[in-house]
Parts: sequence; structure tokens; C-alpha cells
Amino acid sequence: MITTFEGKKITGILGVLPETEYDYDEETKEFATVQTRRLKKIMGFGKRRAAKADSTVGDFALHGMRYILDKGYLKKEEIGAIIVVTVTPDYMLPHISNILHGELSLSRDVICVDIAQGCAAYMVGLNQAYMLLDRLGDKKAIVITGDVLCRKTPEDRLQEASFGGDGATITIVENDKDADHIYANVYTDGAGREALIMHAGGYRMPRTPETGILQDIGDGTMRTLNDIWMHGSAVFNFVQKEIPPMIEEILEYSGHDKEEIKWFLFHQPNQFMLQKLADRMQVPHEKMPMNIVGTFGNSSGSCVPINIVFNVGEQLLEESYLCCLAGFGSGLTWASSVMTLGKLDFCEMIESDL
Repeated sequence: MITTFEGKKITGILGVLPETEYDYDEETKEFATVQTRRLKKIMGFGKRRAAKADSTVGDFALHGMRYILDKGYLKKEEIGAIIVVTVTPDYMLPHISNILHGELSLSRDVICVDIAQGCAAYMVGLNQAYMLLDRLGDKKAIVITGDVLCRKTPEDRLQEASFGGDGATITIVENDKDADHIYANVYTDGAGREALIMHAGGYRMPRTPETGILQDIGDGTMRTLNDIWMHGSAVFNFVQKEIPPMIEEILEYSGHDKEEIKWFLFHQPNQFMLQKLADRMQVPHEKMPMNIVGTFGNSSGSCVPINIVFNVGEQLLEESYLCCLAGFGSGLTWASSVMTLGKLDFCEMIESDL
């Protein structure tokens, strides 16, 4: 799909991160090898954030929503829709959006939607918000991304190093007839779905003691069926093959060229992949921030908004810039957008003890 959204704009972004921080060197000290040190240097692994063992996406989202409401950035009566995009729901039922609706005592006419999506979560959630806004009038849509794929006890974390990170983000989207057009595309290739897969946990393979047994997935890497299995070469080849033409397409469709783009704010699986992607696209590295995975970890569908807040948030409070956003990964799904981003009411990061 490729399309244009008219009269829509982002007016605020909040990142909500767990306060617990882990260091790659510390996590690998018990089994450090030449390979682990090489991975750190090439992939950009460093610090990451992880939720406590009993914390959920709903907890982070509620903490963030209360912060936004208490700060006066948003009023309850302005909310027309809540869209939560995650692959780690609090429950199978009810959905997180419904939980938030109840905890915040919102009006019964607020639309609540949960979407299961990983790496492209932010782009998919924004597209859903734009479409709902056509029916919301002067009400606003709230897009929430978040995952807690890394939450474990400290003892669990000593068993294996991780480049993942937990957290959530909240984005306010609203109608504005004077806003610049937003150009978006999204694509799917379900035939490649096993490149990123978590086998156990759904109805096809419920979690059991047996699914928690470590096994060699083929390259000496040990995983359980409860973990995410990533076929690294397949994912790398997918990104290098599909993302450059997707960005070329959305730029041509929008009538802009890459020199006009101030920042390319992309999903951040690792530094190496982004460097190769930027080189392939002939985009200067300074226009494509690559520091999120080494600062907070790969936070799945929240990488793009965390990237925005952390790297350019202060600038977006005062000025507006033409930006290109992109998310890509599990599904396989890849999506991008060219938009004017800026003059935001707020763009900040908070920590939680969750």
C-alpha cells in the first residue's frame, strides 16, 4: 500500500523506559569470548533497559498516560481513540487499550484497538490513527507502542547476553487542516515469517516445561522455544534488499529527494545493519542516528519514537523538519513515511521503576 494522509499531524511524543539498566560487558563477563567482544564493536551493543519480572506493557502505558494527563499535555475529553501496538500483551483478553480505558475512566465512545505487530509497530499504529482521525472530528488518537520481551530476573540475565530493550512510547495524533501531507507505504511478505519467530506461547504451541529447554538453533546459539529465533542472515538480506527501494518509492511519491530529508529516523536492530543500509541508500551517517540499540537496546516497535525523542526531541519542540521514518522486521513487514515533524507540544523521555 502507498497512500497520502491529509490534515493530520503528530503533536507530542513520550518515551517511557524502565529504570533498570544492564551493560553488555557485565552480562557477558561470565562467558566473554572473542566473538562477544567482536559483536559489541560491530553491532554497537552497550547499555539496555529491561523491565522487572512482573511489569507489563500496560503498566508502562498507564504510567505514561497519567504523566501526560497530569502535565496537562492532554485532557481526557480530548481522547477519541487508543491504539496499542505490541507483541507482548498483558493478557490474551482483555486488550491493553481496554485496560487503559478503564483505569483512566474514559468516555464510552472512545475507540480501543490493539494490534499485534513488532518492528514496524510505530508505522502501522500511526497509519491506523490517521484513518481513525477521519471519523474523530476534533478528538485525538493516542498511539501506544511497547514490548517487554527482555523482562527476566537478574539471575536469568546472567545466562545470556541480549541486545533487546523494554519500554513503551505514547504519541498524540490529531487533525489539523493546515498540516502538510503525510506520505506512507507499508508492505508484507508472510512467506518470510520464520526469519523472526517465537514458536511457543500461542495456541499452536502453548508454553510448557519442555518449550523452556535450551537447544542449539544451528549455529551454536542456544535458544528455547519460548525465545525469539532470528535468522540473522535472512533478516540482514531482507533489510538490504527491501528497504532502499521502499524509501526511494516513498520519496518519489512525496515529490522529495533524499537531500531534502533532515533525518532518517529508522528502526534500530543493530548498528552494523544501519550502517550498511545508509551506505546502500547513499545517506550520510549523521542523518541516520544509530545509537539507540547501544543506549537503550532494540526496543522492537518502540525504536522509532524512542529514536525521535532521544536524538532530535529538543529540536522538534522549536522547529519543524522534513523527516523519513521507517520500521522493518517481523512479519515480515516493512513500512515508511515522509512527513513534516516538529513544533511539538512535548517530546520527552521519562523513567519508571517498573
